[in-house]
Amino acid sequence: MTSDERETPVRVGVFGLLGSGNLGNDGSLEAVLGYLRARHPEAVVDALCGGPEVVAARYGIPATRLHWYRGEYRTASRVGAIAAKGLGKLVDAVRTAAWVRRHDVVIVPGMGVLEATLPLRPWGFPYSLFLLCATGRLFGTRVALVGVGADAISDRPTRALVRWSARLATYRSYRDALSRDAMRAMGVDTARDEVYPDLAFALPTPPASAPSGPPGQVCVGVMDFHGGNDDRARAEEIHRRYLDGTTRFVRALVEDGRPVRLLTGDECDAPVVDAILDAVNSPLVTAAEAASLADLMKEMAAADTVVATRYHNLICALKVGTPTLALSYAAKSEALMDRMGLGAYCHPAREVDADRLLEQFRELERRSAELRRTLAERNLAAAQQLEQQFTALTEALFPATGHAHTNAHAHSHARQESP
Repeated sequence: MTSDERETPVRVGVFGLLGSGNLGNDGSLEAVLGYLRARHPEAVVDALCGGPEVVAARYGIPATRLHWYRGEYRTASRVGAIAAKGLGKLVDAVRTAAWVRRHDVVIVPGMGVLEATLPLRPWGFPYSLFLLCATGRLFGTRVALVGVGADAISDRPTRALVRWSARLATYRSYRDALSRDAMRAMGVDTARDEVYPDLAFALPTPPASAPSGPPGQVCVGVMDFHGGNDDRARAEEIHRRYLDGTTRFVRALVEDGRPVRLLTGDECDAPVVDAILDAVNSPLVTAAEAASLADLMKEMAAADTVVATRYHNLICALKVGTPTLALSYAAKSEALMDRMGLGAYCHPAREVDADRLLEQFRELERRSAELRRTLAERNLAAAQQLEQQFTALTEALFPATGHAHTNAHAHSHARQESP
C-alpha cells in the first residue's frame, strides 16, 4: 500500500432496511461489520438505512435515513400523503446519489433484497435499491450485493427494477443456489456469481453452557404471516389459517406438559405472540424479548427442539445445532433446511395442519441425537465457506489492499489455531 492510500482510508457504506426492527437484516449487517473490522480496520464506515438511530447506537457508525419522507412504508390514502410520498421519490434520488458519491464501496449485506416473497411494492425498497446501483455505476462507486436472497418475481415493474439493480451492481453473491437460478431466469448473467451460506452463519455462536431453559422446552418462532406478494387478495385468510394452526400446535405441546417459549424475528410479530398467549392461557407458555440474533441463539441453544417460521429464526436454531422444524413460507426456507441436512422437516406455513405438524415434530425429536451431529458437520462447512466469501469480497472490492489483508488475516488465523 502506498503512503497516499494510507492517508486516504477507503470509504465504505452499508445500505438497506437496517435498524428497522428486523433481527435478520441487522444480523447480516453485524456479520459484514465484523468482516470489515477484522480485515479492513482502516475503512471508514457509515450507513444509509431504515433506522439510523438504532444503527448508530447499536453499531457505533454514523447513519443516515434511507427515505426523506418518514411515512414511506405507511399506506398513503389522503392527497397530501400521496403528494408527499411522490415528492419523496424525487428527493431520495438526489439524496441517494449524493451519499453514494461520497463512497468508494457500498455493501448491501444479505437480506432478501432481490425477492418479493413477502408483500412489496415496486416504488418501495426495489426503487431504493435501483437508485443505489444506478448511481454507483454513474459515479464509479463499487456496489456489492453480498449473500443476498432472490426469487422469481411475477410483478413486472418490481421484476424490472430488481433485474436492473442486479445488472448494475459491481459484485453479486447469493445465500442459496435458488437465488442465483432466479436471477438467471430473470435475465441476469450469473456466470461469475457465487453461492455461499447466509451471512448470519458468520456471527459468533453463543458459548456452550448448561441448558438454562426448563427440561423439554420447545422454542416456537412465530411470524406476522399474511402470504406473499401474489397473495394479497387472500392475505387475511392465510394469516388466520397460520395463526389457528400454530396455536393448536402450541396447545398440543402444553397438553403433553412441554414448556413453550415463543420467539419473534421482527417487531411486527408481537401481536401473533399475544394472540397465542391469550388463546392457550397456560403458565407453560412464555414469550422471549430478543433484541438481536445473538439473543435468539441463546434462547434456541437452551431448547430441546425449535419450530420456526422466519428465515433467520431458522438460521439461529440451525447454527446453535438444535433440531429444527421449519414452517416454510418460501422456497428459501426449504433450500436452507436441505443445505443443513434437515430437508425432511418442512411444513407449509400457508396450510398449517397441527396434527401433521405434531407427527413431524415427534419424528424430529426421535432423531435428535443424529441430527445434532449432522448440524455440527454442516455448521463447520458453512463457516469455512464464509471465510471464502469474505476473501472473494476483499479481492473484488479492495483490490489495492486485498492481498496484504488476506495474508495478514491468514497469518493471524494460523497464530490463533497454533498450540
